[in-house]
Amino acid sequence: MRNIYKYRVLPKLPKRLEPLQEMAYNLWWCWNPDAIVLFRRFHPVLWESTYYNPVEILGRTSQAHIDKILKDDAFIAEMDRIYKQYQNYLSRKTWSDREIDHDQEMCIAYFSAEFGLTESIRTYSGGLGILSGDHLKAASDLGIPLVGVGLLYRQGYFNQYLNVDGWQQELYLDSDFYNMPIKQVLNEKNQILKFPLAIGNRNVMVQIWKIIVGRIPLYLLDTNLDENRPEDREITAQLYGGDVEMRIRQEILLGIGGIRALRLLGIKPTITHMNEGHSAFLAIERIRNIMEEQNVNFAVARELVISTNVFTTHTPVPAGMDIFAPDLVDRYLFQHRSVLGLSREEFLGFGRQDPFNHAEYFSMPVLALKMAAYCNGVSELHGQVSRQLWEQIWPEVPHNEIPIGSITNGVHPRTWISRDMVGLLDRYLTPEWEANPADPNIWQRVVDIPDAELWRTHERRRERLVAFARTRLRKQLINRGAHKSEISIAEEVLDPEILTIGFARRFATYKRAGLLFKDPDRLLKILTNKERPVQLLMAGKAHPRDNEGKELIKYIISFARKPEFRKHVVFLENYDMNIARYMVQGVDVWLNNPRRPLEASGTSGMKVAFNGGLNLSILDGWWDEAFQEWGNLGIGWAIGRGEDYADTAYQDAVESRALYKILEEEMIPLFYNRGYDDLPRGWIQYMKNSMQYLCPRFNIHRMLTEYTRNYYIRANQKWHELSLNNFDGAKRLSEWRTHIHHAWTNLKIMKIEMDDSKEYFVGQKLKVNVLIQLGELNPEDITAEIYFGTIGSRGELNGGQFEPLVAEEKQSNGTCRYYGAIPCDNSGLQGFAVRVLPNNPRLARRMIPGLILWG
Repeated sequence: MRNIYKYRVLPKLPKRLEPLQEMAYNLWWCWNPDAIVLFRRFHPVLWESTYYNPVEILGRTSQAHIDKILKDDAFIAEMDRIYKQYQNYLSRKTWSDREIDHDQEMCIAYFSAEFGLTESIRTYSGGLGILSGDHLKAASDLGIPLVGVGLLYRQGYFNQYLNVDGWQQELYLDSDFYNMPIKQVLNEKNQILKFPLAIGNRNVMVQIWKIIVGRIPLYLLDTNLDENRPEDREITAQLYGGDVEMRIRQEILLGIGGIRALRLLGIKPTITHMNEGHSAFLAIERIRNIMEEQNVNFAVARELVISTNVFTTHTPVPAGMDIFAPDLVDRYLFQHRSVLGLSREEFLGFGRQDPFNHAEYFSMPVLALKMAAYCNGVSELHGQVSRQLWEQIWPEVPHNEIPIGSITNGVHPRTWISRDMVGLLDRYLTPEWEANPADPNIWQRVVDIPDAELWRTHERRRERLVAFARTRLRKQLINRGAHKSEISIAEEVLDPEILTIGFARRFATYKRAGLLFKDPDRLLKILTNKERPVQLLMAGKAHPRDNEGKELIKYIISFARKPEFRKHVVFLENYDMNIARYMVQGVDVWLNNPRRPLEASGTSGMKVAFNGGLNLSILDGWWDEAFQEWGNLGIGWAIGRGEDYADTAYQDAVESRALYKILEEEMIPLFYNRGYDDLPRGWIQYMKNSMQYLCPRFNIHRMLTEYTRNYYIRANQKWHELSLNNFDGAKRLSEWRTHIHHAWTNLKIMKIEMDDSKEYFVGQKLKVNVLIQLGELNPEDITAEIYFGTIGSRGELNGGQFEPLVAEEKQSNGTCRYYGAIPCDNSGLQGFAVRVLPNNPRLARRMIPGLILWG
């Protein structure tokens, strides 16, 4: 094969236009409407043909066009104004400056397998990636000291198209990173920065790319290098592509390679945040680094890593989580395990709920849960589901005390609110709404927006959505080879003035995209009612190996092709951020009907709320807590009351009928009930209620401030506490943990005594004293507690609370007496139990698997 000598050609702009190039390489532009308009104005044709990629636009623009722009005084003045906005954004004081103690160094490394930042960078597939992208944008807005780490996929996630039968096909296209807002990281000799990483029995060379997201750097790893074998170059070819071996190779690269890349860049995170379990191997590499740098053993390094790791789980069912056979883990991670000095079973035990079950597969979420002191689900309901799902890791710990909390997801407002709505909010809300979208007082001013202005703003977005859908539908019909008569109908589908329902998401079967089609005749009457018509706009991809999801798409396409449905049901191919933005900004109602409780959170409906749209949803994920709190105020509609069903067919029948009933009796009449001025005043009131109550709660700035206050600050304090004085705190905690494990088997609750009375009045206290055999332990090594609550119908203890017991001095025989009292705050049959937990002020979380003793 002939030698190919490579070089890169960069866009060259006159000095007067250099601000354009600087802004093009910072994704700040993608959530600033003025900057987006500026790049579109620079070259409208290229803006569309490059799929909104300003770097490629600048590289492909002719010199004649640049000369023309230089003579356009209005454009230059607008560029200067927006560049000043950009500079002010980067230099202004932020929330972090007020809320975080910067005397203690803090650096958060945020790991995710996907990042959805903008349409032209295809490093995302769905909600997880969009959330990760919004997380970085909000961290930039808030000034949180964070770096992102992920993988750079050459082909990203697949492009979807449908064949003539409506069956999903997948198309994988290579990205041209050299014409995107991404730069290779170079070393001091201006050469590509690369490093070797052991994946299985050989080293794979890895290069690093960088994306700037406002104030936040995002580093992406890539194995597509000439010196790698062809099969190793494919590790970063596709997001969620390949088999289980490809998945473990990608996750070694993300977790272990990601930490190694940060170290090579001179970045030393005090906290690492695993967004889903894909990156859990990072804990192994962090431990190895500390062992190597500080000359400490595995146990000491693990204490520091556990105390400074955050893990967010997004999946409510085991089937959606990555697990690997033990022999696969052996084959790909034996080199990393041997460096840690662990036996095979010790290493595998970290990824098993029961470390002594040698048949259990190695689970990435279990590894993350065991290696992170701060764990959470992504909605209140998902937190409950996660505690139930993983309760075997902490046997005998009450359900509500399993150390998995919840921080409900949110969305980045400026990324998802339409330009029209931004203008309206700028006029009627305080200017602070963009900088502080989580302030409920700001959103109360929505009531001051005149009904007519709010409605006309929303109608403009519906009109644009319909125009966009018609254009997209026409293109996909032409690409599919449809007949001219079918293509011509694309100009007539949908109506910009009628009630528009949107449904767009991954076509997994549990999301039940076909629920609305359960009774076709009833649906047809709803859609084609001459006085009160309705239309349905749908989009979404099925995983390439999910044939059930593909069948569902085909089923919906068959409906959309029927003459009676054709103008009222449209399916848009290749769902991505661009389609999502048009939909959430233009629909009247967002439909979400997953099988409860399988929707961890969901965020599309939140985006709709910021644009004045309403939600119609099963009580699952975020909507469960939103509707429970504000549903009676008129913010949208709930399908059912949060019931769980054993018979899924019966569930579908019941909930489809409930869905039709809401449409027929509540939603459609409210939309079409117009006054003399043709305004649906009742509907507009719902819009205002939704915006007032949902927007300050379900935005990502609120979410990120919760992560910072609840997790990041506490984890950072632990880093400094445990690493001080040559890691003395971590060493002492490790020694204590070894001692407590050794002595725990000799710990016994000898006697529990209480007042003789069996009846008490509200307001009184029940006194309890307990005799405990401590053995080798001291009173300060444990916490003795009364665990009390209401006795249920089956004799169980419900709604448990705990009160600490106070210790006397330890006796020479190893016993110690503890005293306490239970407040009698509630009438009825009550009960209590006594328990003992380990206690050490250096512990980041109370519950240690296997260390709880009940009396």
